[in-house]
Amino acid sequence: MLAKFDFFPFSDEKIIFSKAIGTEDASLFGAFSSAHKLCLKLSIKRTLGITYPLLRINKDGESDEIISMTYNKTELDFDFFSTTLELKKLCKGENSGLFYYDFIFFRGDHYLFSTTENNLDIKLQANEGTKFRLLVYKEDFETPEWFKGSTMYHIFVDRFFKGTFNAKCREDAEIDPDWDSGVPQYAEYPGAFVRNNVFFGGNLIGIKEKLPYLASLGINVIYLSPIFKAYSNHKYDTGDYMQVDEMFGGDGALNALISESKKYGIRLILDAVFNHTGDDSKYFNKYGKYDSLGAYQSSKSPYHKWYFFGKDKDDYLSWWGIPILPKLNLGNEDCRRYLAEGESSVIGKYVKMGIGGVRLDVADELCDPFLDTLRKTAKELSADEAVIIGEVWENAADKIAYGNRRRYLQGAQLDSVMNYPFRKAAIEYLLYGNSTLLSNTLTELYASYPKCVSDSLMNILGTHDTERILTVLGGENKYDLSNRELAGIKMSKKAREKAIKLLKLGSVLQYTVYGVPSVFYGDEAGLEGYRDPFCRMPFPWGSEESTLTDHYKKLGRIRRENAVLSTGTFRIIKADGAYIQYERCLQSQRLTVAINAGSSAACPCLSGFDLLSEKVFSKGEPLLPYSAIILKQEKENEKIKKRKP
Repeated sequence: MLAKFDFFPFSDEKIIFSKAIGTEDASLFGAFSSAHKLCLKLSIKRTLGITYPLLRINKDGESDEIISMTYNKTELDFDFFSTTLELKKLCKGENSGLFYYDFIFFRGDHYLFSTTENNLDIKLQANEGTKFRLLVYKEDFETPEWFKGSTMYHIFVDRFFKGTFNAKCREDAEIDPDWDSGVPQYAEYPGAFVRNNVFFGGNLIGIKEKLPYLASLGINVIYLSPIFKAYSNHKYDTGDYMQVDEMFGGDGALNALISESKKYGIRLILDAVFNHTGDDSKYFNKYGKYDSLGAYQSSKSPYHKWYFFGKDKDDYLSWWGIPILPKLNLGNEDCRRYLAEGESSVIGKYVKMGIGGVRLDVADELCDPFLDTLRKTAKELSADEAVIIGEVWENAADKIAYGNRRRYLQGAQLDSVMNYPFRKAAIEYLLYGNSTLLSNTLTELYASYPKCVSDSLMNILGTHDTERILTVLGGENKYDLSNRELAGIKMSKKAREKAIKLLKLGSVLQYTVYGVPSVFYGDEAGLEGYRDPFCRMPFPWGSEESTLTDHYKKLGRIRRENAVLSTGTFRIIKADGAYIQYERCLQSQRLTVAINAGSSAACPCLSGFDLLSEKVFSKGEPLLPYSAIILKQEKENEKIKKRKP
C-alpha cells in the first residue's frame, strides 16, 4: 500500500516529473503492484520549446514500445502531459515484471532525452541517458508488519557470551580460554587454509542470559550466525542441517532461547547457508565421520546428485573453489525438497520451532525454483509472519547474477536484502563528506524497491564479512598488512576518538532512514577489527565504550517511540557537502533529521524538539561540526516534555 503524503515535484527547473496512483501522489516511488494503474505526468516549461513528449518503455529484454503522452492543459507557463499505464496489461498477463523507460521530447527539428541519476529526479540532455526503472510486483506481495520498525542485532554466536552453559568440547576442536585478550585463529594470508577449529565458547544459552542487555538497547530481532552442526567455529560449513550444534547447546538451547526471547518481544532470525555444505558433513562425508553414505564416498549415495561431480570423486564443484565447501545442486528435486519444501524440510523444522525468519547466505547463487519453494514453505508454516532476507550486495531490483536477471523483489522470493549500498555510501559520506553519493543512493533504492521492502531493508554498517565500522571510520589504512601484523594492532587514541564521533553520526543515519538497522554485535561497545577474522573478536564485557552504548540505547528508544520510523515516507530535503537533511512522514507525524559530518558549522534553519539532546533546537541555531539532530513536530513536542521528569 502507498501512504498518502504531500506532493513534491522533482525537476531540473524547466521540467517536472511526477507519478500518481488514482488520486494518490506516488512520485517518490518506482515499484508498484500489478493491480495498479500508474499515471506518469510531465509539466514542461513553455520556454523549452518542446511541442510534445513520448514515453519509450520496454520490458526487460524486449523491444521498445512508444506511447504518445496526452496534452492536458497549460497553466502558469507550463504545458501538462500525462499517460496512464495499466500495469497488469503492461506485464502481458503475468503477475510481475521489470521495465525500463525514458522520455523523448520533440523540440523543433531535433530531440531531447530524459536521464536520471537516482531513478527519481529528471534531467534533459541531447543524447540518450540513463533510463528510469519500473518494478511491477505481485498484487498480494507484502512484508511482515512486525519486522518494520524493528531494531536488529547480529550475533556471531561463538564470540558473544559464554554464560553458565559448559559445552563438551569436541575431540577435534580447541577452546581458547582468553576471552578478553585472545585473538581469533587466522590464516597465514587471506585465502590461505585455516582450520577454524579454535572456539571461544559463546553459545545460545549465553545469548539467553544477555537478553536483558539486548532489550535495553531496544533490540527486538536477533540475527544469529549459523547454528547448524558444523566443524568450524563460524558454521558456514554445515555438517547437519537438522541439528543445532552441540557446542552451542543443541536443539534444547535454541528452544530455550526462542521461548525466553518471546518474553522480551524479541524474535530470532537464522543464517541459512543453502548454497553449499561442509565436506565434513552428513551429506558429503569426505572423512567418514558421519554414520551415512556420503556423496564423496559413493555414486550410490542418496546425496550424490545433490552435488556437482566431474570425472572422479575429487573433481567436484565448490564455492569459490574452496574444497571444504562443496556446492549444492539446488536444481535437484530431492535436495530442494529436503532443504525447503514442506514442514518436514529444514526450513519447516525451524519455522515450526518458532524462528522469525532467515537470512539467506549468498542469495545470488540460489536458483529461482529454490527461492520460490522456500518462500512458499516459510510463509505457509508461519501464517506469512516469517521474514526472508537475502545477502545481495547491489541494487536488488534489477540485479544480474551469473548472467541471469533476478526477480528477488517481485513478490515470490525475498522480503528484504542486506543494504550494502547504504553501507558504502554512508562510509563515503562520514569519511569524505560526500552527501551527494549518499543522497543519490538512498533516493535510488527508495525509488526502486516496493515500499514494503524499503521499510524492511537490513541497514548495515558492518557484518562478519567486513572490517569493523569503528576501524573503518578511524581512517588508519592498514589493509596491506599481513594477518600476523593485524592480529595485534589497535587504533591510535586519536583515530579511535575520531571513529567514535563519526560512528555516532553513522548510527543516527542507520536508525532513521527507511528500513531496519542491524547492529553487528559489539559495535555499540566499541569493538575494533580489520578483515575476517579480526572483525569477529569476543564481546568486551566489562570494557564497553559506555558513551557509545548509551548512544545506541537512546537511538533504540527513539525508534521504539516513533512509529514514523517504521513505515513513514522518506525524502531528502538537502544534500550539500558534508551536510544532509531528510524527513520521515506518517500522517500527522513528521521527523526531520539533519547531520553535519563536516569540520565547520552548518546552518539548517530548523526548529523543533531534538530527540537526541532532548532540548529545543531554535531556528538560526548552528548545527555544530560532527553532530546531528532529530527534530519532532511541535505538536508532538508537548507530549514529550510532559513525559520528562
